[in-house]
Amino acid sequence: MPEGQIRKALSGFYYVYYQGETYQTRGRGNFRNRNLTPLVGDFVEFESGNKDEGILKELLERRNELVRPPIANIDLGVVVTSAVEPDFSPQLLDRFLVTLENKGIKAIIYITKTDLIDEKTYQELKEYQEYYESLGYTVYLPKKTEQEAAVQQLCTHFADQLTVFMGQSGAGKSTLLNTISPELVLKTAEISTSLGRGKHTTRHVELIPLHGGLVADTPGFSAIDLAEIELEDLRELFPEFLRVQEDCRFRGCVHLKEPKCKVKELVEAGEIADYRYANYKQFYDEISQRRPDYSKKK
Repeated sequence: MPEGQIRKALSGFYYVYYQGETYQTRGRGNFRNRNLTPLVGDFVEFESGNKDEGILKELLERRNELVRPPIANIDLGVVVTSAVEPDFSPQLLDRFLVTLENKGIKAIIYITKTDLIDEKTYQELKEYQEYYESLGYTVYLPKKTEQEAAVQQLCTHFADQLTVFMGQSGAGKSTLLNTISPELVLKTAEISTSLGRGKHTTRHVELIPLHGGLVADTPGFSAIDLAEIELEDLRELFPEFLRVQEDCRFRGCVHLKEPKCKVKELVEAGEIADYRYANYKQFYDEISQRRPDYSKKK
């Protein structure tokens, strides 16, 4: 039985790529009974008498998956965040980063709209760039004259990868993809100034062959919850905490009220950014508050 990959899902159809051809398929009836939902990016076994009437027979094991956007087997997540309109939000950026860390997905940060800010604001963002790079993330913060080179450099990461673009609405994901591949007809989001967030414009998920890999443009959204992150895992999703947690006095330290906590010492010394620690505490509180209800569902 042939094995292919779902490259697009639309209106109940799954478009499977196999040996240079795309086959339109529908899901097998018992998928619903088995609580299985095929996702773009899934590798599948399928049957097809012709390219328009195939049936998905089996989903192969996934390496990872995201709920928003609904994609499986992701290698790389490009978090697109804007310098302004909407304003840069390290808290929102960290939400995306911990989500990707939780799924074992490598993250790249790309900051857009730097041509709309003054030099003082650019230098403030430069400090964020340097901090995130010290954690191991690649961060693009191109000035107006550097944007073409930055996009070209970003494209070098796509080869042999399944890449997802994600970030708040209106941050410029579709605009950035249009720049990467001008032949794509992707609608760009309009910012709703009254709400301070963008409108959803991307209607379905599709994997697009680009620069030797597959790239997905995904619906933007202005908030991301942490519903899939377990409380005991959160501390390990902050690379700077993970590096030093063995130096905490107590094994299993969650870096809140424990004495002799190395993380808190480094926050006080300015070696771990205050805002990152504040975001960690906020995320911890959020997960703690929903945990009883979350546990009942499991």
